[in-house]
Amino acid sequence: MRAEKGIALLIAIFILLLISVVAIALIVASGTESALAGNYRSSTGVYYAAVAGLEEVRARLLTKNPNSFTNTDPSFLPPTGTPLTVCSVYYVLNRLGSETVTPWVAGSTYADNEFGPEFLSSGCSMPSLPPTANSIWQRSPLNTLSFPGPLYKWVRINAVSEQSLNLDVSPYDGTKSSTTPVYYDGTSLNDIGTGSQVIEITALAALPNGSQKIVQYLAAPTPLNLSFNAALTLDGNTPEFTASPSSSYWVKGSDQGSVGSCNPTANPVAAVGYTAGSVSDFVQPSNPSGIPSGLKNNYTNGVASNPDISLVTLSANLQTVAGLNSLVQTISQNADVVINRDATGADMPAAMSPTNPMTIVINGDLTFNSWRNTGYGLLLVTGNMTNPNTPAFTYDPDASWDGIILLIGKGWMYSHQGAYTNTQIQGAVFLARTVDASGNPLPPSSPPIFTPPSPNPTSGFDFHSTPNNLTNGIYYSNCWIQASMPNLGYQVLSFHEISQ
Repeated sequence: MRAEKGIALLIAIFILLLISVVAIALIVASGTESALAGNYRSSTGVYYAAVAGLEEVRARLLTKNPNSFTNTDPSFLPPTGTPLTVCSVYYVLNRLGSETVTPWVAGSTYADNEFGPEFLSSGCSMPSLPPTANSIWQRSPLNTLSFPGPLYKWVRINAVSEQSLNLDVSPYDGTKSSTTPVYYDGTSLNDIGTGSQVIEITALAALPNGSQKIVQYLAAPTPLNLSFNAALTLDGNTPEFTASPSSSYWVKGSDQGSVGSCNPTANPVAAVGYTAGSVSDFVQPSNPSGIPSGLKNNYTNGVASNPDISLVTLSANLQTVAGLNSLVQTISQNADVVINRDATGADMPAAMSPTNPMTIVINGDLTFNSWRNTGYGLLLVTGNMTNPNTPAFTYDPDASWDGIILLIGKGWMYSHQGAYTNTQIQGAVFLARTVDASGNPLPPSSPPIFTPPSPNPTSGFDFHSTPNNLTNGIYYSNCWIQASMPNLGYQVLSFHEISQ
C-alpha cells in the first residue's frame, strides 16, 4: 500500500498537464483562425472597395447616367466621341475626410505605382497635374451620410496601346505600337480604329489597417447592334404599303448623308423591304404593287429593278414577337427620354442636335403636326394605332428626322403632307406589329403580323403628299443609323488584380 502512495497525485498532475496542452492548442488554433478570418475579411473588404471604384466609374462613363461625368464634371473628360490619347490620364478621387490623395505624385501615400510599369516604356510620363473629378461619395447627398462609402482612394481612366498591353492586336503585324490607341470591334481588339476605343480603368483601395488592393478593367462602349437592309422595312406577314400618288415622295436605298467623319458607302439597300408575304400584299386602289406605274423610279437606287420592293432577311432578334419586345425593353432601359403617354412634337427634347442625337421612347401615340423641326437620333413608338381619320402616329412631313424611326407595337405609320414640304427622313424606318387588333400581345414565338388589306388599314405604311417638293421621303443613311445607335454601357473585356 505504501508503494502506491501518491499515484493519484501523479495521475491528477498528468491529466492537468494533458488538459493544459489541449487548452493551449485550442487557444493557438483559435488565434490562428481569428487571424486568418481577419486577413480574409480585410482582403475581401479591400477587394470589393476597389471593385466599387471600377464599377462607379464604368457607370459614370455612360452619358445617360444622372451622375455621369458629362453631367457632374463636363470638363473632366474630352467631349463625347473624342478618342483619348495613350499618354493622357484622368483620376477620380475618393478622399476620406481631409486626407490628401495625389496618385500622380511619386512617393505620396497613395501613389499610382502601376502607371510607370505600363506606360513609361511607351515614352509616356505622368502629368504633373492631370484632370481630376470627385467620387459620387464626395458629392451631395452621399457626402452628408454619417458613414463612409467604399474605401477606394482613386480610379484612373486612360487609353491603352499594344505596348502598354504587351499584346499585338489585329492586324497582327508583329510590332507593338506605343502611341496608337486600341479599339474593340465587337469580336477582337485592333489598332486601326474599327469599333469603339478600349478604355483602361484602374482602382486603388486602402483600409485603415494598411490593406491595399489594385484592380483593373479593360472596357469598351457597346452600341446597340441594329442593321437595316432597306430604307423602309415592314416586318411581318401580309404587310400593307400605300404609296404616295404624287411625284414628290421618294424612298431611296442608295446611301447618303455624312455625319462627322462618316461618309456614305457605295453599298445600296432595298428601298422598301418586306420579310414575309409577297409584292401583291402592297396595296393601293387599282394598283397591286402599291406604286403608281409612272412613279416607279421614286422607289429605286437599291437592289432590285423599279420599283425596288424587295424581300429582305432580318437578324434573328427581329423575326419574332419575343425578340422585338426584348429590343423595345433594351432601348427603353438605355433611352435619354421615355414618355409613358401620348405625345406630340412639343415633347421632343430640345437638347437633340446633329452632334447630340438622342434616344426617345414613346409608350403611347405620337403625332407630328406642324412640328417644323428636325429630330436627331432613335425614335421608338410603341403606342396603339387606329385609322387614317384619327391616326395615332401622324408623321406630318413638316417634320424631318435624321436617324432611326422604329414603330414596334401596332406598327403603322400614317403621313399626310401639308402646305410645308421641305422635309425628309435620313436613316431608316422600321415597322413591326406585335399586338393584335385588340391591343393584346401576339404569341412570343410567332413572327410579327400585319392586318390583311382593308379600306382603313390598321398597320403598315400609308403616305399622302402633294407635288410641291422633290426632296420629301425616306433616304437610307448608314452614317445616321450608326450615329443614332444608343450606347448600352461599357462592356468589361478583361479584369485582373495587380500584385503589389
